[in-house]
Formats: sequence, C-alpha cells, structure tokens
Amino acid sequence: MPDHLLNRLLALAERYEELTALLADPSVIQDQVRFRAFSREHARLHELVQLLQRERYLAEGIQSAQSMSRDGDAEIAELAQAELPILLSEREQIHAAMKQFLLPHDPADDGDVILEVRAGTGGDEAAIFAGDLLRMYLRYADYRGWQTEVLSEQPGEHGGFKEAIARISGEGVYAALKFESGAHRVQRVPTTETQGRIHTSAATVAVMPAVPEAEAITLDPSTLRIDTFRSSGAGGQHVNKTDSAIRITHLPTGMVVECQDERSQHKNKARALSVLATRLADRERQRAQAEQAATRKALVGSGDRSERIRTYNFPQGRVTDHRINLTLYQLDRILNGELNPVIEPLRQTDQTEQLMALARESS
Repeated sequence: MPDHLLNRLLALAERYEELTALLADPSVIQDQVRFRAFSREHARLHELVQLLQRERYLAEGIQSAQSMSRDGDAEIAELAQAELPILLSEREQIHAAMKQFLLPHDPADDGDVILEVRAGTGGDEAAIFAGDLLRMYLRYADYRGWQTEVLSEQPGEHGGFKEAIARISGEGVYAALKFESGAHRVQRVPTTETQGRIHTSAATVAVMPAVPEAEAITLDPSTLRIDTFRSSGAGGQHVNKTDSAIRITHLPTGMVVECQDERSQHKNKARALSVLATRLADRERQRAQAEQAATRKALVGSGDRSERIRTYNFPQGRVTDHRINLTLYQLDRILNGELNPVIEPLRQTDQTEQLMALARESS
C-alpha cells in the first residue's frame, strides 16, 4: 500500500484514540447527541484499528518468512516459501478492507430512514405493487432486526396503497436502503386480466435519512397551511365524527404531507411535521449531492426518483437492476424480504467506483 494512503489510515487510528478519550469526558457523556455521534464513529474505526494491528503482524511475518526462505537450512527455507504466499494473500485482503475507510463516510449511513412508496402508472395494479414493495421492505427490516412504524397510508381501491410512509430504525439502515430510491417497475398478469396479457405498472420509492429531533429544522408557521379533515378508510364511527386527519402544505415548495392513522389530531400533526422536515432536509441533501455528481458519476445511478432502477418480472420469476445490469431469478425470495442479493452488489459497485476515483486523485 502506498505510504500516503497508509499515513491517512494511521491518522484515522489516531482519531480512534482521541474518540476513546472523548467518550470518557463527562461533558461529552452529558451531551447525548455528541455522545451518540462519537460512539458511532468510534465503533466504525474500531474495525480499522484491528485491521492495522493485523497488517503489522502480517508484515512482520512476511519479513521473517522472506528471511528464512534464504536460510541455509533447506527444510526451514521450504517451510518459509510455502507460508509466504499465504501471508501475502491475507495482507492483500487486509489492504482491500482498510481502503474502505479512506472513502468519505456519510453520517446519514448510520441512521434511520423515512421510506415512502407511491403508486405510479398502472392504476389499481400499481397500488397493489406499491403494497408489495412496502411489505418487501418491512420484511427485510424484520430480517435485519430493525424497528418499523407505518406513519401514514392511503389504501388503494382494490388493495395495496396509493401512498405509504414508514419509519425504519436501526443501525446502518440508510447505508443499506439508500440505493432503493427510484422508479420500480412490475410486469405481471393482473388477476382481473381474462386474456392472460402481461401488464406493466410502476411505483416510486423514496428513501430519506430521518432527521433526529435534536437536529430537525425549525419550520416557520407562516410558511405552512394546515388543514383538518375526516379520516377515510377503516376506523369505525370515530372516523365519521372527528376531523382528526391532518394535511400540511409547505407553501414555498408546494410539498404536501397527510397523516390520518392516529385518532389524535395532535399526533397526526406531529407525524406530518416530522415527515415534512425530513423531506425538506432531503431536498437540500439531494441538491448538495447533485453538485458532487458533477465531478463523480456513481455507477449506481443518480438517485433521481424518476429514474427506472429495477424491474420485477413475474412470468420469468426475474428481478433486474438496470443500474448495474444485475439479473436474479429469485423474485419470490426478494419480494419476501431477502434483499441482500440485490443490495450488496449495489453497495460494492458504489465502493468500487469511489475507490477508483480515489486512485485517480492519488495518481
């Protein structure tokens, strides 16, 4: 590994020691926002420190094996020559793992997300597909041990959802799901189709980093229009008598958020404001990313939610991610929440592209 890259890694190891001291500082312990941020950074760098320790051990072993391979004792030299390729191979793997720590770390990767799924073109079938996607993500979250909460849902007339919003909480949620934003397309024969024709419909997914309460932007009340209305759908007599549903319009941007799942108007308002704050923060985040994309085009796509990213073909049992030309014949398993075969290649592709850009900058 080049010395300049190794020096950057050693600087990160020094940062690890600094964080160890900070986490024992009473003033940091009392500040829960800083303490959580430092704890996450410390945990992430702990792996690097272990890799550096292993790399030093391997370097010493390689030097020793090279020396013994030149030893006058033929038996010792033969053993050293047999061990040397094994040590060199492991060191290459360690170097590859350490390079990941040279990539810019997105603090949002560690946090929770707001997931929005909306039916697109295709009418009732699009709403049903949106419901399939929401269920897929919720099952994946369950598989990963994350917590989920459906914040808002607008059911379709024949099943599924016109729109659904959920919060997914846990370690590294955004890092896993951030490449899911975009247009998802489905090809299948609807149950109402009498002639067996395949229909194509679509749903849009938006994955946004959830904004912690302590960091939430303050919304100017004068920029908001808040309307109350009666909830639709299930809910019994209460729904018919109480205007508990909330619709908030952010006047400068035209963003609209509706929440009607809680019987309490106050709770619906709090949820809607939280989703609106997340959308506005994500809007600024996308603007910053668009500026960065001018200098680096990620292989996993632009993240534009109008961009078609994936097709789910039922007749062939096939899922295709168009950004990396990945095709898997595991449709049932993927829709059942087994998303790692799709997510991991996307993450690896993104890391590879960033490492290539890093190599170009260093050359």
